Amino acid sequence: MMSGSSPPPPSLPAGSGSFFFRGYTKLCKGLAVILLLVHLVVQLFPSAVTYLALIPGRTIPFAWNLITAGYVEQTIPGVVVSIIGLLLFGKLLEPLWGSKELSKFIFIVNFSTSACVFITAIVLYYITQQEIYLYTPLSGFYGVLSGLLVGIKQLLPDQELNLFVLKVKAKWIPSLVAVISVFVSFFVKDLMSYLPVVLFGIYMSWIYLRYFQKRLETGLKGDPSEEFTFSSFFPEVLRPVLDPIASIFHRLLCGRSERSDARGQTLDTSPLPGSDSIEANRRRERGQRALEQRLAEKLAAVRSSEGTSLDAADKV
Repeated sequence: MMSGSSPPPPSLPAGSGSFFFRGYTKLCKGLAVILLLVHLVVQLFPSAVTYLALIPGRTIPFAWNLITAGYVEQTIPGVVVSIIGLLLFGKLLEPLWGSKELSKFIFIVNFSTSACVFITAIVLYYITQQEIYLYTPLSGFYGVLSGLLVGIKQLLPDQELNLFVLKVKAKWIPSLVAVISVFVSFFVKDLMSYLPVVLFGIYMSWIYLRYFQKRLETGLKGDPSEEFTFSSFFPEVLRPVLDPIASIFHRLLCGRSERSDARGQTLDTSPLPGSDSIEANRRRERGQRALEQRLAEKLAAVRSSEGTSLDAADKV
């Protein structure tokens, strides 16, 4: 026993170096393993890219490429970024959405993004007659990652994230990613093929969350709040121009009325005064509470570990 001497400074327990990697959900860890395994397969057997990646000229009859392409990362940096992003974003969203809804969201965004990229490649081929648009393998998880950022924008819009020396609110992250992707693609031609995946991932995820995702607390579909309009992705100076254009797609997708809950009542799509703000505030509060709860659990785990370490040191 070390008597008469001050206790040693607190130290993290053995194995605490992996503390950053704790708390990730089973769904996201399982998908991360799939991303890694598929990457290893295409590295060991390069011909597998022909059957797994999206090659528009061969999508018929290889239609499964519309699903598998999203899970094919052909480069080491790509698979590292995809796995880290999936684990971090999934840890924020899955407690709020649940595993079933998160898996549904990933599937829908992945498939719809691949379908849009396929159609775009076919259109570009018919316009330019360049076969590069038909036979370039397109793949990557970036569409889903961009979609997950849109989900974070919806649930935690005012949460500040540290990006190197900058603090950026979560609601601007998808727009920032889109702008950076467009800018970089002009200078790095190899990244041009990823640009449609990122942009369609952002747009298709917004369409799903805006019009089709079922809200458990109300039983209705979509998110009609003003804070989640299409123009909310852009600076306010552009919104008067974008809102009339976005309203056209709103009428096409949403119509002028919605079916109500199981009682068979009919509700007009125009919400009650202030209902959009109330719903948005409730969504932000749920996201903030979930985030605070996770931080409190992590802090309690660290303190418990430090207390255990101190007790062990006193007994030496």
